[in-house]
Formats: sequence, structure tokens, C-alpha cells
Amino acid sequence: MRGGRHIAAVSDAGFDLAPGECLALVGESGCGKSVLASALLGLLPGNARTAGSARLSGGEGGGADVELLTASERELAAAVRGRRIGLVPQSPAAHLTPVRTVRSQLQETVRELTGETRSGLRAAAERAARRAAFPADHLDRYPHQLSGGLAQRAATALALVGDAPLLVADEPTTGLDRDLVDRTVDELRRHADDGRALLMITHDLAAAERIADRVAVMYAGRIVELADATAFFGRPGPRHPYARGLLDALPERAFTPIPGMPPELGALPAGCAFAVRCDRATAACDTLPRPAEGVACHHPVGAVPAARRVPGPKDGHRARTA
Repeated sequence: MRGGRHIAAVSDAGFDLAPGECLALVGESGCGKSVLASALLGLLPGNARTAGSARLSGGEGGGADVELLTASERELAAAVRGRRIGLVPQSPAAHLTPVRTVRSQLQETVRELTGETRSGLRAAAERAARRAAFPADHLDRYPHQLSGGLAQRAATALALVGDAPLLVADEPTTGLDRDLVDRTVDELRRHADDGRALLMITHDLAAAERIADRVAVMYAGRIVELADATAFFGRPGPRHPYARGLLDALPERAFTPIPGMPPELGALPAGCAFAVRCDRATAACDTLPRPAEGVACHHPVGAVPAARRVPGPKDGHRARTA
């Protein structure tokens, strides 16, 4: 950043994802979910730096493994994006070319990713549209003529063309009504059921419950819980207090908001970033918790915390009475 300052947008994010599996990455806005997706695709801004490893397996086809964080732009553009990783982007209408019809963009993508001959492009584009439930009578429309739901399905159709073994769906249900959310989620789930992997980034916990095999919860740039979806949404439920708070905030559950606000990524405390909002916080939370058994918390739910401390103004956030 300006003045030589660095901000850790994502730290210590560790997970694996198998063929046929959906991992839902959830958390409040600004926690780093989309930054993580951009890092995997080599789409970070020029002032970003990465460290660590993000390995994409060659799979059963015998292809070479790819180290995504160190791959060149040439390799990512020619061999990864669209072919091995498909992306359903946030704000799909903004990612569609505004001066070309949906049909034109689908045909171009089919030609580049599959090598389809010119004579077969029209039929192939229509098959791609059907796959994402995009209506054929809208193919000759421009992006500005599409509703939010249709733009989303157009983006999904483009992402599925290359039959990529990994699909990254970044907030694919934002702005859609419930019926369209369910239809979009079910279409993405079919992608995983066909033997591919799906990383779904979402604020929508109902959509995550509908689609996910596992859930990763992100807070202030870190994954604080990684759990089986059935246990997470059912019993015993989330173990991290923040993850449990997310579920309790839902109208169909306790409808109780989490107090306070997330910290700024440029002003993170040395210890647990959630401590100032947590009613289980103690002096132990002044040190950063390390992940253990799928949860990064000194006092996970199910364990009895020691004497609590009351976060105060010196913590830099809203004080709360314990």
C-alpha cells in the first residue's frame, strides 16, 4: 500500500478439495474470500504478493500438477483458466462483453476451449446454454438486456464450457430471488455430482447448506473453522464462536446479530481477531490461536472457557459487557 505498508488480506488458508466435492467458503464481507479465489486464478492486482503453495492436481487424466501461485501468466491463460479452473465471477454482468451478444460470447468460448469447428459452433453454444438453464430465445440479447438471474446463468454457461475439473463460483447467488438461488445452486451441485470439484464462495448460508459437503468459515483473512456440512448445519453445529454466531443470526434460527464490527485488515490485533466480539474471550485470546481439529480457537464451543475478560476501548472496537 502507500508508504510501503503491507496488509495481509489472507493468511494461513489451508484446505484441500477432492473431485466430486463442494466446499463452501463463507464469512462476512471483506474477510478475504474473493481475494483467495483471485489468488488461485492469478487475478490479483499488481501490488499483491503471495507465498505458500496452491497445487492443482493433474487428476486421473495424467496431466501435470500446476503450482498456481508461481505459474506464469502465459501458463495460467493458456492452460488453467477455463480449461482446468472455471470461474463464475461476482457481478457477472460486469464480466460479460457489453457490445456482444450472449451467443457470440458463448461461441467464442466454445471455439477457444474445445476446438469446435465453425459449422458446429451454433449448436455447441446452444448446448452450453441449456446446460446452465439459459433460455435459447435470449441468446441473441446483449448483457444490458438481461436480468440479474439471466446474467448469472450466462456467466455459469461460460464457466462450464471447458469442463474444468475445478469450478470456482464467487458469490453466484448475489441479488437473485430465492427460487433463482435454488436453481443456480442445484445447477452448480450437478457440476460436483458429475465428478468435478466446486469451491463456492458465498454469504448465503442457506445456499451453502443446500450445496456443500464441507464448510470453511473465514474471518479477518483467516480460515477459523473447517467442518463437515452436515455437522456444521445440524448437530453438534459450529465449534468456533464466530461460525456459531453466523448461524444464530439467521432469521430462521435465533435471529441474534453478532455484536460489533469486523476489524480492519490493516489493523489486526496480535491475537484472535474475533476476541473483541466474543463472549468467550479470555486473556489467552491475546495470542493467535492455531488450528486444531478443524477449528482455530482457544475456547471452541463445547469446551468450558476460563474466566472471561471484557473487551474495552483499548481493543480498538466496540466494548461489550460479558
